[in-house]
Amino acid sequence: MYPQAFIDYLLHFHCDRDYFECHEVLEEHWKKKPIPERSIFWVGLIQIAVSLYHHRRGNLPGALRMMKSAWSICKDQKDELARLGFQVDKLVVLLDKKVHDIKRGEPYESINLPLENNLLTTCSNLASQSGLSWGVASDLSNKQLVHKHKLRDRSDIIAEREEQIRHKRKLRQIQKPPN
Repeated sequence: MYPQAFIDYLLHFHCDRDYFECHEVLEEHWKKKPIPERSIFWVGLIQIAVSLYHHRRGNLPGALRMMKSAWSICKDQKDELARLGFQVDKLVVLLDKKVHDIKRGEPYESINLPLENNLLTTCSNLASQSGLSWGVASDLSNKQLVHKHKLRDRSDIIAEREEQIRHKRKLRQIQKPPN
């Protein structure tokens, strides 16, 4: 009933608090659709994770910008988020509180997204079957988790960018008008 990427997002969000991975799995799912068919509520969910990633790292301007955007999207996409299994009114209130916490410079605290019982049961059972604990607080001493975007192996991303640059150069040479 639920896309696997969404379930993976929720497991990362509530079990290991790997917000970077939340972003990765949900963005990949979102990008599978052609641009006109992409649902904006996925962006709101991605931005919640990105905001918390920034907040945990102390990047308050980035956290605030992302959380404000996520709040705006979620309050405008209530029907879609409710169909997905969120307690949407509670979600919007929670995100609004996070906006105010970030504005006041409050330290990062893990949150649990308010899910309807059937989705919560599905996810907590999957977590248990995988040996994960649902709803645990983020391990702030885990530098790999906190600074993942800086510490991860980026060789495949760098190689892909270099290939794109070579490809663009070839296209320019082909399209270059004769003198």
